[in-house]
Amino acid sequence: MTDYGHELHFGIFPSPDADRAEDVLAMSEAADVGGLDLVTIQDHPYQAKHLDAWTLLSVIAARTTSIRVAPNVANLPLRPPVVLARSVATLDRLTGGRVELGLGTGAFWDAIVAAGGPRRTPGESVEALEEAVAVIRGVWSGRGSVTLDGDHYPVKGLHAGPAPAHDVEIWLGAYKPRMLRVTGRLADGWLPSLGYAAPETLSAMNATIDEAAVAAGRSPHAIRRLYNVHGRFGSGAGMLAGQPRDWAEQLAEITLDQGMSTYVLAVSSVDDVERFAAEVAPLTRELVDTERARAAAGESLTTGDAAAPAASAPDRREEPTPQAGPLAVRTTTAPDTHVPADVWDESSRPSAPVDPTERFTPGQQATGQHLVDVHDHLRGELERLRDVVEQVAQGEVDAGRARNIINELTMRQNNWTLGAYCASYCRVVTGHHTLEDRSVFPHLRHSDPRLAPVIDRLEQEHRVIHDVLEQVDHALVQMVSGEKGTSVVREAVDLLGATLLSHLSYEERELVPALSRHGFS
Repeated sequence: MTDYGHELHFGIFPSPDADRAEDVLAMSEAADVGGLDLVTIQDHPYQAKHLDAWTLLSVIAARTTSIRVAPNVANLPLRPPVVLARSVATLDRLTGGRVELGLGTGAFWDAIVAAGGPRRTPGESVEALEEAVAVIRGVWSGRGSVTLDGDHYPVKGLHAGPAPAHDVEIWLGAYKPRMLRVTGRLADGWLPSLGYAAPETLSAMNATIDEAAVAAGRSPHAIRRLYNVHGRFGSGAGMLAGQPRDWAEQLAEITLDQGMSTYVLAVSSVDDVERFAAEVAPLTRELVDTERARAAAGESLTTGDAAAPAASAPDRREEPTPQAGPLAVRTTTAPDTHVPADVWDESSRPSAPVDPTERFTPGQQATGQHLVDVHDHLRGELERLRDVVEQVAQGEVDAGRARNIINELTMRQNNWTLGAYCASYCRVVTGHHTLEDRSVFPHLRHSDPRLAPVIDRLEQEHRVIHDVLEQVDHALVQMVSGEKGTSVVREAVDLLGATLLSHLSYEERELVPALSRHGFS
């Protein structure tokens, strides 16, 4: 079992079909609005039906605000490394550091030769890639000159620069042992595809990368593990063939057992992008975070297994920390925000039993802290949501495009972006509450029946928050249709903030000690 502990990232891989250019842009914008991390484009310059990858990535970057872009992977034989390095650095500067570089040795040699490129043997291809990485990084240094006495890319006294806006990562598409060893020695990431590397084969490939990294004096943890995947939502069994929950469980298992942490989905519709962003990504993060918290608490579990008894967990036998559990974990007090009396009545909220003498080990505290960390993500997203509402209310286009509102069409685009973002946030909140209702709460009821009144109340509040989320959605419909202005959305989001922040604080106050004591289900 190999989990490198990397933060999970999610992206998309739309086909750059020339006949579907607007669809590709729409999917990329949906990925940006939905909070995904990455849009990647395959690079086959000899393919007459494809848009040029680098031009398309530049337009996608201009049409989005926060998502990163990368070729998946750049066709090195037809992309001279000096020109490629400067193209990457230029776009990275223009986007504020949102570009990464997927790089491959090349394939389909007859087509490459037809396009004026070289024909290389497998050994020559790897040698050329190693030279290219050295040239590219030399250009990105932005200092002095670049000289490489190479057989494929000789460079003599080239002035370095421009340097990119951030440390651009180089991800290599690799499968065979020699390229895997190059990945371990030189690359920032490994980028295989499900169609060529099944999940059960990843562990052995990762081991080859790790051995090469250690031999080169590098930590295997310094290499990001990405995975191009494909699937279909709906019924059925198999890899990525069912419902979002099925997808999330499979991806979480690959992360925990095989070490992959960035999933790039081949997509053909905006609906698939939105579902991947709103349902699969947050559920996968929750499952992985839960398992990692269990591991930190000394519980030996895999995705979907029942919790190990507390008495058998190694951390349970540690010497207790001098701090009491409720005080050892950072919780958050809700701000002094007015909550309508018919929504919450603080005096009616039950309290869990408290033992002021109870002490928790660091591993136990990590389990309780995980709930706070998840809640902090929701709080941060709520602030982003408020900011978007205010931008629209003030007549501002989103910061990424930095354009003035010049006509009604631009405002409608703003409203659509706000609507898509709000809808995405609402689904994330609902997914979090569903996970608690179906998994964590039953476990705590069983572990400590005295918690039943608190859990009953929390489940009731989940239903109320669901109703408030429905109000936000209705307000968005009114705004986009022109029936109401932005004020109706602002009011609905204010109500959501008041109810949600109060609920999260109450849940932390009552459940952090219980989770530290009993763990997750």
